[in-house]
Amino acid sequence: MQSGQEEDVQDRWSAVLIASSAGGIQGLGTLLGGLEAALPVPILVAQHLNRARETRIVNILSRSTALTVKLAEDGEEPAPGTVYIAPPDRHLCMRADGSLFLTREERVNYARPAADPLFESAAQVYGKGVIGCVLTGSDSDGARGVEAVKAHGGTVIVQDPGTAEFHGMPQAAVGTGQVDLVLALTDIAPAITRLMQSPP
Repeated sequence: MQSGQEEDVQDRWSAVLIASSAGGIQGLGTLLGGLEAALPVPILVAQHLNRARETRIVNILSRSTALTVKLAEDGEEPAPGTVYIAPPDRHLCMRADGSLFLTREERVNYARPAADPLFESAAQVYGKGVIGCVLTGSDSDGARGVEAVKAHGGTVIVQDPGTAEFHGMPQAAVGTGQVDLVLALTDIAPAITRLMQSPP
C-alpha cells in the first residue's frame, strides 16, 4: 500500500464493533434503530447466541433498523451501512486484509461467539478507526477487547452499567479504565453519529 493510501485509511473511521449478551437483542435493536442507513462504516456484532437452535436475530433486528442486517459469512468484505452478526457457535474475526473470517476456536469467557476475538482482530487491522461498544451482558466478555481497541488508538463507548439490563459486561469494560464514553443506551447511536462527522 502506498503511503498516501495509508494516511487515508488512518484519517477515516473504519468500523463499529458491538459486544452484547444477556438482554442484548433489545439493546442492539435500540442502538441500531438510532443509526442512519447511510452509515459510512460496517458494524460488526458479537452477540452471545444459543448454539443449539437456529437464530432469528437477523429478522428481529431488521425490523428495528434501516441498516442492512445479515449473518456474517467467512471471507466476505464488510460494506458500509451493513450489520454483520457473528453466527451461532462461531467467533467473528477480521483478517489483515480487512475480510471477515469465522472460527470455531475455543470459547472465550464461556462464549462462542465472543466479543474479545472480534475486538482484538479488528483493532489490529483498523487501529484508531475503530469504535468499540459494549452493551448489556452478564459476564466480562469485551473487557480484554476494550483494552485492545484503546491500545491501537480506537474509541470505546460503554452502556452505563446502571441502566443496563445486565451490568456485568459493561461494568467489566468500565473497570478497565480504558473507556472514552459511558452513556445511556439511547445516547450511544447519536454519539456514534457525531464521531463519524470528524476524523478519528
